[in-house]
Amino acid sequence: MEKSLDRKLQSIHKDPSGSKEFIIADAKDADMAFGIGAPGLSPERHDQELKYKTLAEYREQIREVIKQEVVDIVLMSASTSEKLTIDERLFDNSPITPAARANDTTDVHVPRGGKIHLSPAKPFRSASLDHIQCGHLDCAPEERAYGADLGLYSVTFNNNLEEDLATLERYKEFREEAERKKFRHFLEIFDPNISTAIAADLAPGFINDLIARTLAGVATAGRPTFLKMVYHGPRAMEELVAYDPHLIVGILGGSAGTTLDAFQLIYDAKKYGGRVALFGRKINQAEHQLAFIQFLRYLVEDKIQPVEAVKAYHGVLQELGIKPTRELDVDLTYQTAVMSYGGEDGKTFSFPATKTASKPAAGSAKTTSAKPATTNGKGTPDFAAMSSAEKLAYHQDRLNRMFGE
Repeated sequence: MEKSLDRKLQSIHKDPSGSKEFIIADAKDADMAFGIGAPGLSPERHDQELKYKTLAEYREQIREVIKQEVVDIVLMSASTSEKLTIDERLFDNSPITPAARANDTTDVHVPRGGKIHLSPAKPFRSASLDHIQCGHLDCAPEERAYGADLGLYSVTFNNNLEEDLATLERYKEFREEAERKKFRHFLEIFDPNISTAIAADLAPGFINDLIARTLAGVATAGRPTFLKMVYHGPRAMEELVAYDPHLIVGILGGSAGTTLDAFQLIYDAKKYGGRVALFGRKINQAEHQLAFIQFLRYLVEDKIQPVEAVKAYHGVLQELGIKPTRELDVDLTYQTAVMSYGGEDGKTFSFPATKTASKPAAGSAKTTSAKPATTNGKGTPDFAAMSSAEKLAYHQDRLNRMFGE
């Protein structure tokens, strides 16, 4: 089956400025960072204690995402990819592309009570490309197509000669191995994980320059399929996209934050030239992951606006009898999301949504039930002609039907 990722990449490269395609990835590789807590908290009530979902429950959530066929990529650890890609063959007849985390730099090592992630990041790889591709070492050429042929490679630069040089050398070694084994990769560029590396106002330019410099010496065969990086705002995004329209820029999600944080982030990233979003914690900590993912797709297809999407998402939760993590008025606030795995030292700020949302009536998350009457002559909704209330009602009603009203 044709993979949506391949089709979208072809469209973007054919017409970088005109293509409307947008790639969404569900990053379910958190077991490479958080260990036992990676699957997230159990939805069951456990007074005065934290109980996490199991690895089996985490993988079952991935199976549901694959079955939904809305995202373009599912990123997993090598061990989970072996289970779902090689053993269960779940991607064989799916438009979704499997991918595995190909390295795990020390700044993503975040065990409970740990502090390794607070030191300057050092390159490290747990996974082997052969294990990702065929499940064992020394794959035969014909075996390399059994597993995933796409992986994430992560780098963190801290403005230090010795450390950054080691990072570049390990990345060069990886690229050469990947090219020989016909393994594609996308490049994750974290911001510095120590606060003294670069002044905050210089960080966007610092990262953009490092991306351009790092890839200048890399021929087409060794270049990343796309980038995954912190969204530094409109100016930095537009600068990088304009520099090389064929350098496909994707944004990472960072910490969970509010639903408006997630919806506004993906909306803004696309608006200013981003072509990919890879959300991990934002999806995994959502009350209903499939509904959340569906709204991400609506947002990048310009079928709904972020505030409308938050309201409609809460309406779906209400219809499903799911108690939201945050009340609607709180979920309609912005919080600056922490963009590192460790994140404990990051500050979070909330801003009142005075210009974007009004507080709902007490005890109600329900939105308008008005049905959209505007169509485009083909019997399908004409979203451009709809009011906000009509679009909100349409998407809430459709999702209620999809997920069991």
